[in-house]
Amino acid sequence: MKAVVLKKCCKAEDLQISEIPVPEVRSGWVLVKVYAAGLNHSEALLRMFEADNDYIATPIVPGIECVGEIADASDTHFHKGDKVIALMGGMGRSFNGSYQEYALLPAHHVFKVDTDLDWLSLAAIPETYYTAYGSLSECLMLRQGDILLVRGATSTVGQAAIQLAKAMGATVMAACRKETSFEKLQQIGADFCLIDDGHISEQPLPIKPNKILELVGPKTLRDSLLTVSHPGYVCSTGVLGNVYTVRDFDPIKYIPNGTFLTGFFSNFPTQQVIDDLFALIREAHIRPLYSRVFTLDEIVQAHTLLEKGGAGGKIILTLHS
Repeated sequence: MKAVVLKKCCKAEDLQISEIPVPEVRSGWVLVKVYAAGLNHSEALLRMFEADNDYIATPIVPGIECVGEIADASDTHFHKGDKVIALMGGMGRSFNGSYQEYALLPAHHVFKVDTDLDWLSLAAIPETYYTAYGSLSECLMLRQGDILLVRGATSTVGQAAIQLAKAMGATVMAACRKETSFEKLQQIGADFCLIDDGHISEQPLPIKPNKILELVGPKTLRDSLLTVSHPGYVCSTGVLGNVYTVRDFDPIKYIPNGTFLTGFFSNFPTQQVIDDLFALIREAHIRPLYSRVFTLDEIVQAHTLLEKGGAGGKIILTLHS
């Protein structure tokens, strides 16, 4: 079968298609025929910076998510032909991931889905919409009537969060760096848009959010904590600002009184949460968003765009038609 095998850190143009054996099934694992896979920034970071570290099991097939069908269920509860998604749990880092036509994956990170979506639309969901939904439901405990500010709204997770939050009954404010993005954000559900100059807490906002999804990360986290109402909740999920930690973090002084700070880590999905997510998508008639589609043979072009940004949304890799 065709696969992309990463042996060490390299440039996007150095990626090549290899022919490797279809994996042999073993107990507790399932063989998935991969129809499509969403690409993620973490996979570009793996290729550029991480692959040479000891904690990456090189040579490795990258890819932290995929959608497809069960080709061999082994001794698990799945059945051949089940439509499934898979994400995280070590995919593409501890064991071979989704940049291959068939993937051998641990059953506990593979989830059966009830959906009529086509493969491309389905491929836009796993990591992106799960991250957005988990942040909103588990961390922010979003409820009807809440006023949510999405910071980093033009990102793939930001756009998904806008769609999901509207379906959950919230008023949604979207913060981004360019006014030219306002129209698109409003089309997918944002009620208000504002420019993120790094100091939203100093802006005269039309309404004050009681909950904030922080996708820019530590770079603007303090400002988000100062922006939210009291009581208010801030969930730090992304690191779009390329600042990964808060220096000399003193929680007593850093977090204002009456403000609650949490964070979402997407490594532990469950079937129940996946079922709830797909039920919301189905009942609210949400159209999963993606921007560009590439074949496996176009992996160089796909990773070049992934690294440089500018796709305007999720990049999808197709492996079977």
